[in-house]
Amino acid sequence: MEYTSNYERQCEEWRKKFLTMDQEDICRRLPEIHLTEEKLELWHFGRLFTVDRKDGRICVASDNKPVDAMPKMNIYTLFWHAGQNGVHTGKWVPYQELKGASPFEAAFRKGILQPIALTFSGKEELLERAVKSLRGERVSASGFLLKAFECIPVRLNFWNADEEFPAQANLLFDSSATDFNHEESIATIATEGMYQLADAAGLQLTGSPFIRF
Repeated sequence: MEYTSNYERQCEEWRKKFLTMDQEDICRRLPEIHLTEEKLELWHFGRLFTVDRKDGRICVASDNKPVDAMPKMNIYTLFWHAGQNGVHTGKWVPYQELKGASPFEAAFRKGILQPIALTFSGKEELLERAVKSLRGERVSASGFLLKAFECIPVRLNFWNADEEFPAQANLLFDSSATDFNHEESIATIATEGMYQLADAAGLQLTGSPFIRF
């Protein structure tokens, strides 16, 4: 089989790896998964995905949009990394305070936080609508709650631009997030959320060096 990108190749490798996993164990570690005779079903940023139990292929059941490699990678890596004892702590922390994530702080800020702020500057109403369309909600004057997965909630804080300061954004995670996925995969999950928000708002994402794959 020929692949148009290295990401597609990685997805194919992960698909094969999924077929070696104990699917019952995956569901024990991730109770959010709905298991049927044929599929595993779970939500990712407001979209319902299905994973075929026989061939490992991932499809989306909630809309007619294509499934890119990025959400597939997020799902496969979640299945692989989620620990037996992952429990939410209720402690919200910025990305760099997650276990092992501090070396990636600058890239996370430049590739995700700054583009969210730039894209939604002066467009907070569009941001709120986008959050709701992804099955999220406003939880404070500056805060929104999204579910990357049920086990990985994301708190988006957004401050609109004013006369003195440009718009700013931050993403907070339950401190248990790296019990469910690798710190680099958490960044990929956040990237998917960034693009999904821009899509839901009907906006072109501004300023991110992180490509969508």
